Amino acid sequence: MKVVVADDSRAMRMIVVRTLRQAGYDGAEVVECEDGAEGLAAVKANSPDLVLSDWNMPNMSGIEFLQALRAEGNQVPFGFVTSEGSDTMRAQADESGALFLIAKPFTADMFSDALKPVLG
Repeated sequence: MKVVVADDSRAMRMIVVRTLRQAGYDGAEVVECEDGAEGLAAVKANSPDLVLSDWNMPNMSGIEFLQALRAEGNQVPFGFVTSEGSDTMRAQADESGALFLIAKPFTADMFSDALKPVLG
């Protein structure tokens, strides 16, 4: 299984990857990206099974990243892991094709609950 993790914070990417492994996906091959633009290139290069993205990033935000993927017809499962989880953001994520939005702070159980329907 391949996962693209996009977050402008290196520390946050490490936490997301660690939590993903704690949630039972320890065999996942992870490609880390610093923003949505890198994420878009990584999705094209790696054909991942899942994308986990922050919302607020420089160059290309997470929502712009998701919208660019969907505009290209790419339906890779996509979820947000972000510091904000307002109803407005959740609605925009849902309308744009995200499968979930996990707000920080998060736990391995939250990851597991969000990912089981997607990855089994």
